[in-house]
Parts: sequence; C-alpha cells; structure tokens
Amino acid sequence: MNETIDIVNSVFLASWKVLLDSAPFVLLGFFMSGLLKAFLPDNFVARHLSGRGIGSVLKAALLGVPIPLCSCGVLPAAAGLKKQGAGKGALASFLISTPETGKDAIAVTYALLDPLMTIIRPVVAVLMAIVTGISVSFFEEDKKNPAHPEGSGVAPDMEACGSSCCGSVHETHGKRTAGEKFRDGMSFAFGDLLKDVAGWLFIGILISGLISVFVSEEMVTRYLSNDYLAMVLMFLLSVPLYVCATSSTPIVAALALKGISPGAALVFLLAGPATNAASLPVISKILGRKATVAYLVSIVLFSLAAGVFVNHLYGFLGMDVRNWVSHVKHEDGGVLEIASSIVLIMLVVKSYMPSKQPHSCCTEAHEHHGGHHEHGHAHSHEKGTHEDHAHCGCGK
Repeated sequence: MNETIDIVNSVFLASWKVLLDSAPFVLLGFFMSGLLKAFLPDNFVARHLSGRGIGSVLKAALLGVPIPLCSCGVLPAAAGLKKQGAGKGALASFLISTPETGKDAIAVTYALLDPLMTIIRPVVAVLMAIVTGISVSFFEEDKKNPAHPEGSGVAPDMEACGSSCCGSVHETHGKRTAGEKFRDGMSFAFGDLLKDVAGWLFIGILISGLISVFVSEEMVTRYLSNDYLAMVLMFLLSVPLYVCATSSTPIVAALALKGISPGAALVFLLAGPATNAASLPVISKILGRKATVAYLVSIVLFSLAAGVFVNHLYGFLGMDVRNWVSHVKHEDGGVLEIASSIVLIMLVVKSYMPSKQPHSCCTEAHEHHGGHHEHGHAHSHEKGTHEDHAHCGCGK
C-alpha cells in the first residue's frame, strides 16, 4: 500500500514539475492565439484558400501558421473550406500546417525542449504541409464541380470533431471596436480553444509523469538506441494516440530526458497531431480514400526523412543527441510558475463549466445557409455563408 502511494506521489510530482515549466508559456501561447482570432479578418482563410493548384497549397501552408486552431478544431474548418471550393491539396496542407504551428505548441516546445527544436518544429511542419499538399493534389478530381463536391456537407464532420471545436460566435456584420474584438478573441482563446486543447495537454503531462517514473534510461538505451528503429516506433506510437501538437510535447520531453534522439522526437511531434486515429476517418471523408493514402504516405516518408536530417544537424552542430534537452529549469517552481499553473487549472475548469447562454456558431452558419440572412446580405447567399464559417471556429 505504501509502495503504491509512493508511486502515485512520484508520478504527481513529476507531472507537476512539467506543468510548472509549461504553464507560463501555455498561457502566453493562448494569449497570442486570442490576438490573432480578434484581429485577423473574418474571411481571411476563405478568401485565400478557395482555389486549386500548387499556389493554393503554398498559401494554405503559410496561412495555416497564424490560424489559432487545434488538431480537433481544424477538421470542421477544413470541411467548410471544402464546401467553399478549396482543392484537396490545399486542404491537406491546411490540415497539417494549422495545428502543427500553434502558438501554444511552439511556446511549450521552447519551455520543455530546446531553442533549436522550437525553430525546427514549425519550419519542418510547414515544409511537410507543402510536400503533402502537392502529393495529394495529384488526386484532384477536375471533372467534379469544386463548388459542390460530393459529401462536402459540414455538419457530419463537425459532429465527429466535437461541440467545442466550433468556437464562440461573434457578430459577423457591423464594425466592432478594438476592445470588443480583443474581448471576443480572449473569450475564444481561453474558452473554446483552451477547452479543445487543455484536456489533452493535461493527459500529455500525466503521461510524461508516468514515463519519468516507469521508463528508465537503461530501457531507452536497450530498446531505442537504434535511431532508425526509434523513429519508426515513435511513428507507430503516435497513430493510436489522440495527441494534439501541444499535448505531444511533454510526452516527447519526458522521453528526451531518458535519452531519445531529437530525430525520433521530431517524428512523434510531426506525426502525432497529423495522423491520430480519431481524426483519420474525418480526414478520409474530407479528402477521399486515395488522397488520404497519399496524405499518410507523405507524412510517414517526410517525418522519417526529417528525423534523420535533424539528427545529423544536431551532430553537425556538436550537440549530443542523447542529452539535447536541458533538465528541469525550475526545480521547485518560482512564483510565476506556480501562479501560472494555478491560473491555467482554474481557466480549464471554467472552460468546462456549462455556459448560461450556449450559442453555436455552427447553428448560426447553417441558418444562414438555409436562407436566413440579415443586415441586407440576402443578395449574396454564398458570401454570407462563407464569412460565417470563416469567422467562427467552424471555418476559421
């Protein structure tokens, strides 16, 4: 009994240390996401991604970087873009780039890993999005009308993702003050987006605590000393786990402290959010079966190649691939770290509390789609629908 209590305490303390290290950066990441949500034009995504060809793939990869959506929230966004006529290549590129380059994920990478990986991770993610998008674009079906592709309805994909992905609805017409935009952006970031990500983040932190306690350096040396085998195992591990870009980071950090190479870590960081089993059925519905196979094959090959390259890069720079992550920076946790952890926990609890006046942006978007237009926009059925999807979490 005492042994069990000791193990539980050890896991809790290890997880708590990870939370202390990451909480200030997580809050900063969500704050930046809120600013982008507040001041990014409503129809920004729809205006630039409703097209086909390599140009749209490049745009999708680059424009996915500032969009504050997690691995879950990006699915209904992609479904909305498909309905608006975006090509499969652009959709694939958007599906990878958007969640992989989240501000919260980048901030946590800096907190738990190292500065070099903080730079490498988003850059390689964008390159992977471009390569995958180009590969998928070869399966474009030109004969079909892109404006009305088969199975492009948004509602089923939204249901598969979950109610919190849609984000908070805002007034889509009329000018708002900067203060109103700021409040709406913060409400989205620390409400809907936090709810989408935080649960998985805490699961990732708990897993990192379990790894710290139960996985020894000797085990990693014995089973993961071969870098190529380690990369393949990291990819195979990433598929069944539902991990977003943020929650995958503490898991990798715990393994890295045991001696896993940066290349194997990068494979998990890239493949986990893009190929988890929970999202693949929805991605298959959005892209089609053949395009989904190309999507997966491209991710596998690119992530493994990127892992090999990164190991060589660390070696070239004279960095030890077995000791590339600095150990816990705040052994006891300072005032900032403790306060940030408490605030983060309180915000997560608040985000899961039922709202007094729940409002679904998806419902509003479908009401517009059904012909209900206000503010003098009845003349543009598609424009109203597109702007509504682009503005809320469903299409942005």
